Amino acid sequence: MTADPLALLAELDRATRRVLATAETLTDPSAPSALPGWTQGHVLTHIARNADSMCNLVTWARTGVETPQYPSREHRDKGIEAGAGRPLPELIADVRDSADRFASAAGDLPAEAWTFELALPGGPQKAAVIPWRRLREVEVHHVDLGARYTPADWPESFAHRLLHEAAKDQAGLSLTLRADSLGHPVPVGSGGEPTIGGPAYALAAWLIGRSSGTDLSVDPAGPLPTVPDWK
Repeated sequence: MTADPLALLAELDRATRRVLATAETLTDPSAPSALPGWTQGHVLTHIARNADSMCNLVTWARTGVETPQYPSREHRDKGIEAGAGRPLPELIADVRDSADRFASAAGDLPAEAWTFELALPGGPQKAAVIPWRRLREVEVHHVDLGARYTPADWPESFAHRLLHEAAKDQAGLSLTLRADSLGHPVPVGSGGEPTIGGPAYALAAWLIGRSSGTDLSVDPAGPLPTVPDWK
């Protein structure tokens, strides 16, 4: 799925301002988040370290020298754990500063570098995917803070894009999605029944494990299918 990376950078800037505004309303970063085993401090630290990891991908695209997002999963997890217990002002400053570093690095990337092919774990992708990957992290983990921001607050364009991506990723299912705001069905796997209906944001949230799907309809009537863990 491709999109203008510069347009997505503008969307990302707005999403970053929103998550920072929510972070400013928190009182105790040691409080549980919506992710099992993670505090709100873990989520904020992950958002910050993800920005730095995206800078690595930008460097890769700019220089052509392989620079993986993270050296290893263990390195990623240790970085999150090490920063999770910091005071709230430090956590917020880290989210802001890391986002600024990414915005600067991406904004300075030459136009031709966006077409550079990155050898990512899920398969080769052009560097133009980087802003989307970062936007997805910010929006989804904003919800994961377990504060005032929910999938219903996602911009419609983001919800539609996430819905299509998540539907494509859930190849182990066979069903059809029908979003209220879309004029066409979205097949998952081979499509067919059942048809799951509801707002695009609610369908996307259900597919990625951020909603139980209680606000969705099932036709023919029956229980919602079990959704595999989202990558």
